[in-house]
Amino acid sequence: MKSAVPKPSTRQEIVEKADLLFYQRGFENTSFADIADAVGISRGNFYYHFKTKDDILKEVIALRATRTQGMLDMWALKGRTPVGRLKCFVQMLIDNRKDIQRFGCPVGTLCAELAKLEHPSQGEAGMIFGQFRRWLAQQFVELGRVKDADVLAMHLLARSQGIASLANAFHDEAFIRCEVKQIEAWVLDTAAQAVPPK
Repeated sequence: MKSAVPKPSTRQEIVEKADLLFYQRGFENTSFADIADAVGISRGNFYYHFKTKDDILKEVIALRATRTQGMLDMWALKGRTPVGRLKCFVQMLIDNRKDIQRFGCPVGTLCAELAKLEHPSQGEAGMIFGQFRRWLAQQFVELGRVKDADVLAMHLLARSQGIASLANAFHDEAFIRCEVKQIEAWVLDTAAQAVPPK
């Protein structure tokens, strides 16, 4: 007999709906009322859980960081080699192409918005990029590119962000697919030049 999946708490639901709305509408353009309506609760019930939108933002950033780590852990298992794991990262652009074309990269758009607002949480949001950076660098280290692992990680991260921004601007799926093929070729070329660690 299958065990029932536990229903998320109201607080969890608020954070999950806020996460989606912040991505689709932006942090500044999402109101308490928008989130309360999405969850289906009264304002009073909403304020019982969160007093300010900044409190929700902190929880949303923590949720995204947890999900990012889960994704990285999954890629670590799925990709049997550093090249395979790097391809998992690149494939993310294809897997999320519809959302990227409509809303951009969830991490990039939030970081850009918080920077414009000079919001105190912009550093915390940017740490999600830090998760990707460290993970990518580790893959390049395992390839044998120890000295320039971080440079290569930043290059790949920057390129993926550029693709997401332009795909969002032009709503061009063919562009995403073409760029992903080029990145995969670059990954293979980078691996071919590597000296495997002893």
